[in-house]
Amino acid sequence: MADDPHSIGDILDSLGTLADEQDRVSLGDAVAAFGNRSYGPFLLVPALIEVSPIGSIPGLPTMLAAIIALFAVQIVIGREHLWLPKFLARRSAKAATVDKATRKLRGVARFADRWFHGRLPVLTRGPFVRVAGLCCLLLAMTVPPLELLPFASTAPMAAIAAFGLALLVRDGVLMIVATVLAGVAVAVGVGVIGSKG
Repeated sequence: MADDPHSIGDILDSLGTLADEQDRVSLGDAVAAFGNRSYGPFLLVPALIEVSPIGSIPGLPTMLAAIIALFAVQIVIGREHLWLPKFLARRSAKAATVDKATRKLRGVARFADRWFHGRLPVLTRGPFVRVAGLCCLLLAMTVPPLELLPFASTAPMAAIAAFGLALLVRDGVLMIVATVLAGVAVAVGVGVIGSKG
């Protein structure tokens, strides 16, 4: 069992190690590398991939949203160990692609790890975790229709990333910010979808 990461830098280190050790990196490999007792990485990593340049690949935002929704449901029902079905666990990317993505995110990681940590940690435990999971589930559901519009899915994914980071570094202030971002993202998403309907 891997040690649970406590920063974005830890996550990128784990992904970088996987990319160095094999030709392809699967979702199952990543889950094993992150450990399965910490919810944060499982919300944060897919959301970060979507807001990175890799997220512009057609269909990828919806796939990432589906993965987030799967994890979010497990968080809401209180599963202690997060699970991926085998067909998703086997999905993989070239190690070179993973390495490129981790390198691009290093600057963001250094900034976030420096500024976000340990404020009001009570808001990152107990029922607040399930509330975060429910918010992420709702946000993930807005992504498929928004994917049809350039960059529109970035807003809900950014809010999901904020929840993931808040849980990862146990920052209750960031949890509050993420909740506000979620409300704004859902409102914008509903407005955009309604205007196109």
